[in-house]
Amino acid sequence: MLDALQLPFFQRGLAEVLLLAVGAGLLGTWIVLRGLAFFTHAVGTATFPGLVLADGLGFAPVLGALGAAVLVAAGVGLLGRRRPDAHGAATALVLCGALALGVILASDVFGTQAGVDTLLFGSLLTVGTIDLALAAAASVAAVATTLVLGPRWLAVGFDPPTARSQGVRSQGPDTVLLAAVALSAVGVLAAVGALLATALLVVPAATMRLVTSRLRAWQLWSIGLAAAEGVAGLWLSYVTDAPPGATIAVLGGAVFALVAWAQGAGARTRAALAVAAVAGLAAAGFATGPATDDGRPQVVATTTQLGDVTRAIAGDAAHVTQLLQPAADPHEYEPRPSDVRAVSHADLILASGRHLDDWIGDVAGDAGAGSEVVRVGDAVPDRVRTDEGLDPHWWHDARNMAAAARVIGERLAPEVGADGPAVRRRAAAYARRAERLDAAIARCIAQVPRDGRKLVTDHDAFATFAARYGLQVVGAVISSRTTQAQASAGDVARLTRLIRREHVRAVFPERAVDPRLARALARQAGARVGGRLYADALGPRGSPGATWAGSEAANADTIVAGLTSGRRRCRIAGP
Repeated sequence: MLDALQLPFFQRGLAEVLLLAVGAGLLGTWIVLRGLAFFTHAVGTATFPGLVLADGLGFAPVLGALGAAVLVAAGVGLLGRRRPDAHGAATALVLCGALALGVILASDVFGTQAGVDTLLFGSLLTVGTIDLALAAAASVAAVATTLVLGPRWLAVGFDPPTARSQGVRSQGPDTVLLAAVALSAVGVLAAVGALLATALLVVPAATMRLVTSRLRAWQLWSIGLAAAEGVAGLWLSYVTDAPPGATIAVLGGAVFALVAWAQGAGARTRAALAVAAVAGLAAAGFATGPATDDGRPQVVATTTQLGDVTRAIAGDAAHVTQLLQPAADPHEYEPRPSDVRAVSHADLILASGRHLDDWIGDVAGDAGAGSEVVRVGDAVPDRVRTDEGLDPHWWHDARNMAAAARVIGERLAPEVGADGPAVRRRAAAYARRAERLDAAIARCIAQVPRDGRKLVTDHDAFATFAARYGLQVVGAVISSRTTQAQASAGDVARLTRLIRREHVRAVFPERAVDPRLARALARQAGARVGGRLYADALGPRGSPGATWAGSEAANADTIVAGLTSGRRRCRIAGP
């Protein structure tokens, strides 16, 4: 615990959960008392369209989330005004509309990127000043509204008919309550994400409701439990290297289950359970994260491709930490404690660039990293443009990776001292190897008849590959540079007609994307289903695509075989 407290990202995360605990624990009692748990979950989840809009237009995501939450709260309040007992149906209706709007914006308008996923699932390790200010504001609002309107909320919550007969009208106070819950739901986005908002806003209060019936005690204990679960969850996530938001949610659920079970157990059993829980947390506190500081320079590479190439160039001269894992989608990255710890100690940070991994800027800033983020892809000479801008999948042209290897060698050499000349030699050798691979792939693709070099894949990840090796990209199942968008029925119908008209021979699914839609499209269009391609990430160890060179050679072989019905193959020796 003491080691973790020295890290800036852990300090900010700790401050965030403690600030949130006040408002979450206090409002949680009103949420449980008034039966607003579904609304709380819905208002957090329904921030999705606001997040997409903010991501697409380039303004602060929290503002988009706050705007969406306010609109959802207002919509539920208006629909439930005539029948206060129908809040559940009104919430479901508004939630459905908000999610539908978010999907349409994500799929057909913007093509969402990693910032949206971060807020949907939480990123307590990368909270900033704005997140802390919002958490404080949400808690202050919760305390203020409770002091002013708490008696009315209590009267309506316990006995609505009597309260109304005595002139206590619930519409105005209820609207304020819905707004306060909406503000708190936005406040917890940075900690646990929109999809797990109830982990802080509902679960602690629901747990303490099992053991106390006095409102003031219930509120104080709920605040304390929310703080304890937040701190313990952050601590456990550091020890176990698990996502903090999910860890807090699991811990909260486990505590609720244990308390509910203990209600029917004897005093000795409850005492033993308490001792075991304390001992378990204490034991976890003596554990530490994996140590990587062995005296060598620390290098962080964001993507699997950069990690593979950087390890080959660094050799034993540096320790290379790769953030993304095989088959992982770079658009859906969520930092783990070990990732942020590695970034905070990094001597060199290598990013792919071109908006593929923009999240590394936030991670580096919030981790207190003193190193510059080198966006390798921005330095390569070939710049293929698509309808959405510069293609971020630059490594699919092997000449670009040759240039990238030289960039990595030049940036790494000064960091390794006496090993600098050896690093430069390895970088030059890797660049020559990439150039030989480029020539071999070009020869392979040349085997395919020119009128048959037509490519359809899962998403727009192969524009650079096609431009270099003479292929025509006819279309993509997901017409976006990111896999986060969804294909509409109209898109699928248009692509089906296009495949038939262009006589496309095969549709190629990707290894990091569910292949079912691509396979269904191929069957519907009368095309073959080609082999699966390595698009955004390398494959696991032992697979043909475990290295960058292996993945490019495997892609070339898969494409040649698919476009020639297996009559031709692309066997590149020792890529």
